[in-house]
Amino acid sequence: MSTIVSYSGGKDSTLALWRAQQLAAAGALPAVTATLTALEETGQRARSHGVSRALLQAQARALGLASHFIEASWTDYEARFVAQLQALAAQGVTDMVFGDIDLQPHRDWEEQVCARAGLRAHLPLWLQPRRALVDEFLAAGFKARVVCVDGRFLDECFVGCEFDAAFLARLPPNVDACGENGEFHTFVYDGPNFRHAVPWVSRGCQTTMLPPEFGSQPYHFDLLDLA
Repeated sequence: MSTIVSYSGGKDSTLALWRAQQLAAAGALPAVTATLTALEETGQRARSHGVSRALLQAQARALGLASHFIEASWTDYEARFVAQLQALAAQGVTDMVFGDIDLQPHRDWEEQVCARAGLRAHLPLWLQPRRALVDEFLAAGFKARVVCVDGRFLDECFVGCEFDAAFLARLPPNVDACGENGEFHTFVYDGPNFRHAVPWVSRGCQTTMLPPEFGSQPYHFDLLDLA
């Protein structure tokens, strides 16, 4: 029996992982052994956050975990996700952890795909106050960089910032401190459950427009890679 984490590499999934590891240490959850991350169709970068596969693998190693990936478009994402969960279940994975906080449609989807693979879904951050989670993350000593922003809410000057008190103070009033509505995403490179900091390098900023069927909005990415 083991637990896997649905892992973007960002702050919420990292905090959920940390809490899950504490639960496992107390015997309340099977040991956390691996991460699962969705990549774009090329298999080179994370679908939502844009960081490289090599960097995500280095991050998992720093956390003492194995790393698993799916390569998918938005149209076949669910089918590939479920297929991977079924394969992992056949290898002894029984539980899966997610970092969502309070978006019920996300929880519904996560519980549904886990059920199809015979896994138990856990959301250790669920219904916690968003700002309290941010404060917990920073107080614990995690270090993160802002690697993606939704251009409808933030411009590219926010890309590449350290996720810290100064960044939070700059956010417009309509942007959530957790970015739970997708306003921004982060990459965590160090923290209390890391064996060592993850060395990274930025390959520059890139702007991508979503296709019309997904809203046509711009996203600005900091293309992080392994140093």
